[in-house]
Amino acid sequence: MNEMSNGAMSSDERMWGMLCHLSALTGFFSGIGFILGPLIVWLLKKDQYSFVDEQGKEALNFQITMFIAAAVCLLLVMLLIGVLLLWILGVVNLVMIVIAVFNANSGIHFEYPFSLRLIK
Repeated sequence: MNEMSNGAMSSDERMWGMLCHLSALTGFFSGIGFILGPLIVWLLKKDQYSFVDEQGKEALNFQITMFIAAAVCLLLVMLLIGVLLLWILGVVNLVMIVIAVFNANSGIHFEYPFSLRLIK
């Protein structure tokens, strides 16, 4: 997490970077929005703002990681531990999104601590 000087980054760039992370919350309402929300924001603004390109990739990679983890938890439902793990995963996802939103809004280059780097 490196902070960039606020003079070098416009408020629009910070806002769109924040929306890359914030849009993942649509998944709590639609199911697929966890990946689709960040993907749409990233595709719309990645060429216009380098910060959005970076944060969009971070958001997408984290949400893909969460999707894979949720799939594993669903398999573990048969062992009864999966339900608890799904609940914990949802809370971790929500907390990490909130942290990322506040960092991106401040112009801080946020990296999720445990995320597969599939999109580079």
